[in-house]
Amino acid sequence: MSFARSFACVVCGREYPLGDRYVCDDHGNEGILDVRYDYDAIGQTFDRDPLAADRDPTMWRYRPLLPVAANAPVPPLTVGGTPTYESPRLAAALGVSRVWVKDEGRQPTASLKDRASAMAVAKAMEFGAEIVTTASTGNAAAALSGVSASVGLRNVIFVPEAAPEAKVAQLLAYGSTVVLVRGNYNSAFELCMAAAERYGWYNRNTGFNPYMTEGKKTAMLELLEQLGWEAPDAVFVSVGDGSIIGGLHKGAKDALALGWIDRMPRLCGVQAAGSDYMVQAFEADEDVLTKAPIAADTVADSISADLPRDRVKAMAAVRETGGTYLRVSDDEILAAIPVMARGSGVFGEPAGAAAYAGAVAAAENGLIGSKDTVAVLNTGSGLKDVPSVMRGVERAGTTPIRVAPDIEALDAAMKGTT
Repeated sequence: MSFARSFACVVCGREYPLGDRYVCDDHGNEGILDVRYDYDAIGQTFDRDPLAADRDPTMWRYRPLLPVAANAPVPPLTVGGTPTYESPRLAAALGVSRVWVKDEGRQPTASLKDRASAMAVAKAMEFGAEIVTTASTGNAAAALSGVSASVGLRNVIFVPEAAPEAKVAQLLAYGSTVVLVRGNYNSAFELCMAAAERYGWYNRNTGFNPYMTEGKKTAMLELLEQLGWEAPDAVFVSVGDGSIIGGLHKGAKDALALGWIDRMPRLCGVQAAGSDYMVQAFEADEDVLTKAPIAADTVADSISADLPRDRVKAMAAVRETGGTYLRVSDDEILAAIPVMARGSGVFGEPAGAAAYAGAVAAAENGLIGSKDTVAVLNTGSGLKDVPSVMRGVERAGTTPIRVAPDIEALDAAMKGTT
């Protein structure tokens, strides 16, 4: 039994029965669907308090709030259960009451995208799919590749040929069929969409497959549980396609509908200045259904998107929670990598550190203050993009000490460093 009841189009609200469906008949690929639940029924059988005794650390501890049956098979990898750390030093630096950093770099393939991919593989198995596919700048690809490998499911991955080598290496190690596309993420996405339609592959793409939001929302449910169901005032997260912030919004709405939290946190989306589609639309109050694509270019490859595919949910996440969109430069993103690492112990890739850079920008602009509690979501490990990390630490003036294997040489080199 599942408590999921129907799909509803985010554009027109038209409802559809649950099943192997992607988008609204009336609005095509723009008509992304949202899974609706019977909260009254959930509330009668599932409560937040018994969760504390649940020994399952994974995202599947929230199964009554997911579109899978109670006895349905799910991938065996430990997806979810990532740590959240309080950081007084970052709080002091931002001038706020408290700061927590949730580290999604601790997932099996080192990014939050494992949550969506675990859901994708669970649904692919349910629907009897033989091959599953996705397009990605790297993290969603690695996530699908790893989770698919855990159940022996064939997969075809489309990534821009400029994707970081570490991310491509993961795909090849897991045995995926990897298609390096000449062009950017948008080019890879369109080719993947065409291939899925032509060959009948199960399509995992975010901003298209409605179940992906349901996987990603577990990051918010988990954060709220780790904070004792006391919602922070603001949550900062980087935004590319918009699927993560849309998922966080859905998780918070679930918790509020069930009475598990008493207020919504403000969701603050952070974009690179070279990939700021959502910021532009937010500032100008533009309709994201008609706004034209931009030409994205940023060091934070994980959030580089000409046209955010989940932009309707992404805009709703900010507007409905009283949040905001912020843009930060590539230099600010790179600078945030060592600052966040040294202030919290969490090592993020550029897209992950962008969330902290956004919190800095918010503090500088008076959007968060001394009484606020803040959560920062690190979406991926710094090991995903070591060259960019090295640029960040070098700009911070951090370089290794090179010495001969001699204690006197070390004495000389260490003078003034400790």
